[in-house]
Amino acid sequence: MELSSLSSRFAVRRLCEADLDAAFALMRKNTVFYQYHPPLVTKESILSDMQALPPRKTLADKYYVGFWDAQTLVAVMDMILSYPEEDIAWIGFFMMDVRYQGQGIGSKLIQELCARLRASGYRTVRLGVDRGNPQSFAFWKKNHFHVIGEKGYLLMELA
Repeated sequence: MELSSLSSRFAVRRLCEADLDAAFALMRKNTVFYQYHPPLVTKESILSDMQALPPRKTLADKYYVGFWDAQTLVAVMDMILSYPEEDIAWIGFFMMDVRYQGQGIGSKLIQELCARLRASGYRTVRLGVDRGNPQSFAFWKKNHFHVIGEKGYLLMELA
């Protein structure tokens, strides 16, 4: 997937170890998320997440990306293509810098992403939301995701 097509406003690229400080600075400020999804983020946990894969997937399927406004990291997303089925994309993680929240920017990013995925042949997008997290649940619901099941989290899918 061509990363530049994921946003009309921001530069998008895979994050690497050199981006660790920027990713950590963004994530540690999102205290509401970690109230429902402990433990608190560490640089080690970010490095681990950059490599984490579900069964039968490779790093070629994984897009641990940053959305950049010049030198500022605005959002981080972890996405796995063709998971859990060939025509489904899985968002494992999406987080906006708190300074950019509440302005519709995150919704615009997700709308562009989902449109690009559908144009690339993906039937839908799925993700998990921590039970009880009102901020995350409201964001995904506003962006046309609905609950399709429950595991240790709420399983949501793009309507």
